Amino acid sequence: MKNPLLAAALLLPIAAFADETFRCGSWIASSEMSVAELTAKCGEPTSRESKTEDVKTRNSNNGLMVKVGETTVETWIYDRGANPAMVVTIVDGRIKSITRQQ
Repeated sequence: MKNPLLAAALLLPIAAFADETFRCGSWIASSEMSVAELTAKCGEPTSRESKTEDVKTRNSNNGLMVKVGETTVETWIYDRGANPAMVVTIVDGRIKSITRQQ
């Protein structure tokens, strides 16, 4: 691209949605970790919530939505005192995202 400002503006939305990381003692927690690694390095979360959601797809014959399975979504919150709490979203046993609590 000839205009570096335009290139930076196009990449800005991508960076805004990037997963965050947070420090657990001497470790850095990230979405690349397994749930077992996260628990081993950061301990149990301050709170956790779990829900099961239906997985649906559109039926090609009549266009109606049809349930094809279920997925488990867990939300773990790590309270970090004076720092904003971190929210870890786990889908089917894998870390999907890490974000700051709003």
